[in-house]
This record gives sequence, structure tokens and C-alpha cells, in this order.
Amino acid sequence: MTFSPDDKSELESAYLLHPVLSSKVQQRDLSSILEELDGLARAIELEVVGAKTVKVNRIQAGSFLGKGQRQDIADDVEQLEPGIVIVNHALSPVQQRNLEREWGTKVIDRTGLILEIFGARAQTKEGRIQVELAALEYQKSRLVRSWTHLERQRGGAGFMGGPGERQIELDRRMIDQRIGNLKKDLEHVRRTRDLGRQSRARIPLPIVALVGYTNAGKSTLFNTLTKSDVFAEDLPFATLDPTLRRLGLANGQQVILSDTVGFISELPTHLIAAFRATLEQVAQADVIVHVIDASKGDYTAQRQDVIEILKDLEIDYENDGRIIEVYNKIDRVLESDRHNFERKAHFSDHIALISALKNQGLDNFLDLCAHIIGKNRLNTSFAIDITDGKALSWLYQHCEVLSRKDHEDHIDIHVMIEPAVLAQFKNQYNYQESSAA
Repeated sequence: MTFSPDDKSELESAYLLHPVLSSKVQQRDLSSILEELDGLARAIELEVVGAKTVKVNRIQAGSFLGKGQRQDIADDVEQLEPGIVIVNHALSPVQQRNLEREWGTKVIDRTGLILEIFGARAQTKEGRIQVELAALEYQKSRLVRSWTHLERQRGGAGFMGGPGERQIELDRRMIDQRIGNLKKDLEHVRRTRDLGRQSRARIPLPIVALVGYTNAGKSTLFNTLTKSDVFAEDLPFATLDPTLRRLGLANGQQVILSDTVGFISELPTHLIAAFRATLEQVAQADVIVHVIDASKGDYTAQRQDVIEILKDLEIDYENDGRIIEVYNKIDRVLESDRHNFERKAHFSDHIALISALKNQGLDNFLDLCAHIIGKNRLNTSFAIDITDGKALSWLYQHCEVLSRKDHEDHIDIHVMIEPAVLAQFKNQYNYQESSAA
């Protein structure tokens, strides 16, 4: 889905353009915005040769920017000769085409850039289908309207290189047919995944889902806790596909830890729609861990962006008792700011301060997870036949054993157990709860 090797030499340099709209209240400072945009460009191995912010009082229908602004940027493009200009805003097909003609180079908008990154990152079949579906939905009008200038081939997912001969010959009917086929494939993959979820439900374990702004350190935390090697780099969207691993808590409780796709401000609607089924798994989790990069100056704005996306998933963030806020990279925070974080954590049982990279504060975080999971568990006892080693072993494996007392013919065992696990145990081993403690 990414650009071909032949295009890479042409597109190895990029010029970044961030429009500041007078009609829009800026939640972040410009340095943070440009830093993020630079990171997005680096995520697909582009070398940034220049960056510019422009004030936009009124968006021009045909070219987005005013004539003088377009000329200033044309001068920069002529001098720096970038392979691509990245506009950190949504562009219409007409605006994109006109800017390409005026500046004599390829132009993509924020949506195109993020789709390109997703195309490079998706590894699983479902992830690749989701990205291609989102890309085609986005590109449908752009591909159709580009027939009059086929020499300006749009790339892979339709943005940076050439789309290849197959895409060049697509018309609207064929694109719609491909979208229909992708939706069928995606539904098949989802049904297969749902069957896998049902199989896991037969050995039910609580789900702890990691969410957060891209590059907040979710994958690093995931790797540290599970001793895994999920790809984790200081790049936006280092991982896309959900990853699951079993994790043992200090109290003996086993959980499934899930790492999900990172969020970002102004996440393209095409991607939200395509990844919705994946993101909806978060809503079903027993614990939702919101990982926040405490070292970012605009962490509060990033936090709010994540909250808005969770609201789209019908998660009532402020009142949902499953949510833990984990402030990561606390080792990079200034001492004065760290005291503020510590005060916030002191007065809340849903906040943890950690450094996933340096293995700091993880025990406290896991204790919070155990506390939330424990609220939903039942305190009960069984009298297990002394010869029934399988049932006894099953209880030790699937719940927290609080106490045990051995008798001549049976064992009184006192446990904390999930309701679903309790039902499974009763059905599988034909035991009923006892009054023993």
C-alpha cells in the first residue's frame, strides 16, 4: 500500500505546512503540533526539509490558501525541492489537485498521511483489510476525478507514489465493487475473531485493555509487563494490530492484557469507521488503562482527544469505574511538575505514575488493576473431594485462593472468583458452593 521503491527516491524529502485557522481555537502550542507532524512524516521515512505555519482567515474553495500564501510556499518548494508537501489539514480533491499543479510537486493532506502510515504498519489480515477499505473510501472521489491527468499517479493507498496499473484503471464502479468485497472479507475475519473470542470465553479471564494517544508508550508498557517483543519505537502508530498476552497479577489473578491502536487528534473518520470493530473490544474490557505521556507539554489536550474517541464508543469516561489513568514517562518530568502528578495520584485510586521503560511504578499500577477486577469477583467457598486433584488444580489456576483447610475426606477452599468462572467451574466439576470459610 505504500509507495514503490522507484518512487522512494523522489519522495524521501517532505515540506510540512500547518494552517492555523482563525475560526478554530488552538488547544496545543505550535511547537507541539509541528513536532507531531514531523513525527508522522518520519514514521514513513521521510526527511523533513522545511516546515511552515500559515494563518488562514478564510479557506479558499479551490485552493485552500490565498494567492500570496500559495506564492510564498511555491518559492520555498522551488528552493528546497521537496518530493512532497504535507498539509496538516483535510483537503478536498480539487484543492489537492490545484495545489499540486501550482507547486509542481505531490501534495497530501493529514488524512492521506495517516492512511499511508497505517498502510505501512498493518500486519494482520484484518488490519490490512481495514486500512485498504479506509483508503478506498477516502480515495474514491480523488481517483475518479484524476482521469484527466493520469500522469499524476497517486500512490499505493493513493497518496504518495503511484497507485500502480491496477488502480489507474479503476473506475467508480470497480472501486465500489472492491469496497463491497473488502467489507465481505472484513465481516468474515470478524466472525472468525468472534469465534476465537467465544473460545477464550470458555476459559474466561478478565481483559485489561491499553488505550492512549499514539506514542504514549502503550507497547513499551505491554512489552515490559508481558516480557514480549511487540514492535515499540518512538514513532507514531508503531503498532496497529491488537495484541493479546496473558499476565499474572500479584494476587495470583490471571488476566489478558490487550494492546490497541494508538489514537491521534483529528483521526480520519474513514479510519474510525474501519477500525470501529477493533476499538469496540475496548468497551468490553474489564479494565481500561488510559496511558498518557506525562512528559508532553500538551498531555492534557492528548488526554482529551482520547476521551472524545472513547465517547464515540459510548464509554462514559468520567463515570466509568473501569478506567485507570496511567501517566507514563514520569522519569522525564521536571521535579516541580512531578509533585503535581504525585498529588493527583495521592487523592485518586484510579491514577498511577509509571515509567514503562525504566520499570518504575508498575507494581502500584498492577495493584490498581487487581483492585478494579476484584470489585466484580465473588467471595465463596467449596468443599472439594480429597481425591479430586483436577478440580482443586483448576481453582488454583483460574481464581485467587484465599485460604485452604485440609480434612480427611475433603478440602475446604475459600476463593475470590469471577462470576463467569464460577458458573464454568460448577458446570464442569458439578460442585456447589459451601458455607465453609
